Amino acid sequence: MSSREKALLGGGCFWCIEAVYSRVKGVESAISGYAGGANPNPTYRDVCSGTTGHAEVVEITFDADVISFSELLDIFWVIHDPTTLNYQGADRGTQYRSVIFYQDEAQKEAAIASAKAVQEHFRDPIVTELSPAPVFYPAEAYHQHYFELNPTQGYCQAVVAPKVQKFMMKFSDKLER
Repeated sequence: MSSREKALLGGGCFWCIEAVYSRVKGVESAISGYAGGANPNPTYRDVCSGTTGHAEVVEITFDADVISFSELLDIFWVIHDPTTLNYQGADRGTQYRSVIFYQDEAQKEAAIASAKAVQEHFRDPIVTELSPAPVFYPAEAYHQHYFELNPTQGYCQAVVAPKVQKFMMKFSDKLER
């Protein structure tokens, strides 16, 4: 019997976050979607307008007996730049913000402790938003497993693949086999 929990993380384009977490041992699912805005049932076009307040996020369902929320955060800090406000690389806008939407007080405290612990590895201050988990809206079907289904696409080669490779090199012990 697994101890199933959820995490809701955003760190730029959801294709990158989903591609990494779908490879993590103990992660049962990683679903690209939207959260944190006012509009119910947003579409990709809505969120890309930058007017909804939603971030591109990934809802991660994981077995806490295999991998902890804190270990998921260890990966999170490595696969994106938490010191850039509202952008990652060439992706600009509030929808690309670094965000941890916590499910409960334990996740909130773990996120605060984790951010404090990794701050020394960054020259600039961490600007990751920390907020209670709002409603999660799964993204359109064509966004799910995007990297897996489109590995030769330009953005995937230039942006997603290097993040996946960085994860695989640094966290080889966390790879799903």
